Amino acid sequence: MNRRDSLLAALVASIWGFNFVVIDWGMAGIPPLLFAAIRFTCVVFPAIFFVARPDAPWRVVAAVGAFMSLGQFGFLYVSMDAGMPPGLAALVLQAQVIFTILIAAGVLRELPTPTQVVGVLVGAVGLSVVAVGRGGHVSVVALSLCLLAALSWGIGNVVSRASGVRGGLSLTVWSAVVVPVPLLALSLAVDGPAAIGDALASFSWQAAVSTLYTAGLASLVGYGVFNTLLSRNQSSSVVPWVLLAPVVAMASAWLLLDQRPNAAEVTGGVLLVLGVLVAMRPPRSGSARADDADLVDAHDLAAQR
Repeated sequence: MNRRDSLLAALVASIWGFNFVVIDWGMAGIPPLLFAAIRFTCVVFPAIFFVARPDAPWRVVAAVGAFMSLGQFGFLYVSMDAGMPPGLAALVLQAQVIFTILIAAGVLRELPTPTQVVGVLVGAVGLSVVAVGRGGHVSVVALSLCLLAALSWGIGNVVSRASGVRGGLSLTVWSAVVVPVPLLALSLAVDGPAAIGDALASFSWQAAVSTLYTAGLASLVGYGVFNTLLSRNQSSSVVPWVLLAPVVAMASAWLLLDQRPNAAEVTGGVLLVLGVLVAMRPPRSGSARADDADLVDAHDLAAQR
């Protein structure tokens, strides 16, 4: 990658990392499932009128949306509402790489390489250190919900890979069509019509800015730029930049929200990121074909941010 592309990749990863703090800041007083539904409504409209539908069967597009967006962000928003700090949430979500490798091994018979096995084990140890080190600061429910978000993302990666459909802005927009209505229905069932009505009536400027950031900047602009980078660089050169996101999330949460990571979070986070880097390492052949066949497809890693 040249210097310009490296700076763009760092910028996009920073946008995605700061995204977690923006979600936490804007969601105050709004039911989490409703807030996620509003975000994805803004992802769909008006972009759907200007972005062509992806060349894929509707069932595939819907499945990608169900797991990568509906499941991932539904669980993530509820997790953060339950007390999951934004920096830690960004870190734990990287477990999706581990889940993707394990699910693909069972479903697609894509057996992991010895290097990937080592990466999964190191990442799992890192997650365990983070979980134990948090003690009573984060509830088991909040941490479990965040892991479910990572699991849903991993399933979405495998669905996308099995279909052979490449990720892109079109897939981001059109797969989001299946997201708002189920999230709104779940919010109605969990929170009740009165809570939703009150939240919409008192929708603050902070919530509006947060929605514009997450839908417009993080999802549409961020993914559009990242997809462009992937089109002119090898995925092994671009994808590792995604790991800058949890670093930015934890740093911004520390500076803006005074959420200082403890020693266990730092140690476990380093192990998790190291495990992900090892698991994502391309085969020794280094060929373009091997790069295209990386288990965690670069487009899938960025999709639905």
